[in-house]
Amino acid sequence: MNQPASNNQWQADTYDHKLDFVSKLGSDVLSLLQPQPGERVLDIGCGTADLTAKIAAAGADTVGIDLSPEMIARGRSKYPHLNLSAQNAYTYRTAQPFDAVFSNAALHWMKDAHAVAVTVAGALRTGGRFVAEFGGYRNVAALVNATEAALEAHGYDPQGRNPWYFPTIGEYTAVLEAHAFLVTLAQHFERPTPLQGESGIRDWLDMMADDFFYDVSAEDKTVIYREVEEQLRPEHYLQGQWIADYRRLRVCAVKMAN
Repeated sequence: MNQPASNNQWQADTYDHKLDFVSKLGSDVLSLLQPQPGERVLDIGCGTADLTAKIAAAGADTVGIDLSPEMIARGRSKYPHLNLSAQNAYTYRTAQPFDAVFSNAALHWMKDAHAVAVTVAGALRTGGRFVAEFGGYRNVAALVNATEAALEAHGYDPQGRNPWYFPTIGEYTAVLEAHAFLVTLAQHFERPTPLQGESGIRDWLDMMADDFFYDVSAEDKTVIYREVEEQLRPEHYLQGQWIADYRRLRVCAVKMAN
């Protein structure tokens, strides 16, 4: 479901098989959407389209977009009946308005939240709803802190590498209200998230944190990964299971008349 702003070369196979919790944990926010038969629904940052398919199964006319052509290709192979395309959420426009816009685990990759809000508002009919969940304030803070500390210890300046937007409730509701949305629900909550297998941290770093390592040599990267694991192990490796310190922001909003 993620849509990285600077690196869209996703490993779709890894995403589907080792990071499938992303879509599985989206079921709760999907229940807030409550798609109805005949509605038009846009899924922003649809990834490999597992949740897009669930929306369509409810009878909605569903469109899924994601920045990554690789993720879209995987989604099309899994769900050939779906309308999926590689699009940039900053610039996507539609002539036919949607009844709802949905997004799970994608908006934190889009640092220009106002540009995304313009897209969402432009895609919705008046009275249409926006339902989203993504990383909130201090999401994966332990992972980020450990990664930045290990980078710095090996001579790499950690500044400017973080690709994510993790706002507070106040920050994000202000963005939506600036674009004529009425926010009807806003929640910020902890959701400790198990990672798969002994390689869970390394897989997560490979898939989610590539921007931190764009100029890091392969040898240094191996050592840094090991040091990140060592730093996290006391508090985030529990009973043989890596646990990522996820914090999520969940919002529901309605587009008001201008």
